[in-house]
Amino acid sequence: MSEPVIAQKGPFPVELEAGKTYFWCACGKSAKQPFCDGSHKGSGFTPIAYKAETSGEVWFCGCKHSGDKPFCDGTHATL
Repeated sequence: MSEPVIAQKGPFPVELEAGKTYFWCACGKSAKQPFCDGSHKGSGFTPIAYKAETSGEVWFCGCKHSGDKPFCDGTHATL
């Protein structure tokens, strides 16, 4: 697979806890979007680890094409 699957054409709002590490799904196949569930195995994709510095809401990319992974940068509007 050379292109990730578009999980959704819009961001996922997520509440993060300071100090916790999250693994964002880069392949788009995870059933636990926007987080990795291991579905990427054998695809050439690997999840992106993100350690939250503060608690609060962030917007993780749902289209998997953001230039600011794991965050949404609006790229989904052009797909």
